[in-house]
Amino acid sequence: MKTTQTIKPLILKFFLLSISLSLAVLFLLLSLPPKSPSSSSFSSTSLTTPLTQQQQQQQQQHSDLRIRPGYSTYDLYIKKQLDKTLNPKLREIWTTRDWKRKVEVFGKFFDELRAKKLLSNDSKALCIGARVGQEVAALKGIGVNDSVGIDLVPYPPLVIKGDFHQQPFNNESFDFEFSNVFDHALYPDKFIGEIERTLKPGGICVLHVAISRRSDKYSANDLFSIGPLKEMFQDSEIVHVRKVDGFGLDTEVVFRKKKKKKKQSS
Repeated sequence: MKTTQTIKPLILKFFLLSISLSLAVLFLLLSLPPKSPSSSSFSSTSLTTPLTQQQQQQQQQHSDLRIRPGYSTYDLYIKKQLDKTLNPKLREIWTTRDWKRKVEVFGKFFDELRAKKLLSNDSKALCIGARVGQEVAALKGIGVNDSVGIDLVPYPPLVIKGDFHQQPFNNESFDFEFSNVFDHALYPDKFIGEIERTLKPGGICVLHVAISRRSDKYSANDLFSIGPLKEMFQDSEIVHVRKVDGFGLDTEVVFRKKKKKKKQSS
């Protein structure tokens, strides 16, 4: 009988001690600061997470370039871009009432570049982020027939499928590249690196960008001067900068890829 009476208090003490230890551990865990999210631990459904480490480094390198937060994964970034590209109302506008006007305006841009000998009818040309190919149609309309566009969604025969962060072309494929979607690049360094990779030596790249005004809600970055462009075009020289009225974009920046130096014979 005494043994039973002795065991019961011991069990009760052990039970109370276990509860006390559990509460102490729980309190300790709750008091720890929250762990900062990393690029590998982002929630696939969150659109408000901080920038990834790679994006933060890129932003620190280029003070006048701001990467917009909210893209926790690359898939979410692509999804948002497709939300615009596949919007049926927008696609109808692009292919109907906007078509003639934009082809005419782009044609004038390209004609001016041809007059400055930055583009010729013999140029092999690429339009980056061309959507339904208005830029490509404009190039063909002024006689630059070897022209093609790339976009996440193809629009045959003017536009083939391609991600501008990783162009589906060989090195030194084009004489001329044009884009008015720099603001949609989540990784601007990769965007420009792919342009320089696929441009031939002496080739021309023309960018229409927004500097004096902010871009649309689908943009992934904001540019505040042409300084970051100069820094990122490591193998090219700037040709000219001018103000334009480019459908919400206000500045045209033209680069020429440096020609390879000839090896001196010994």
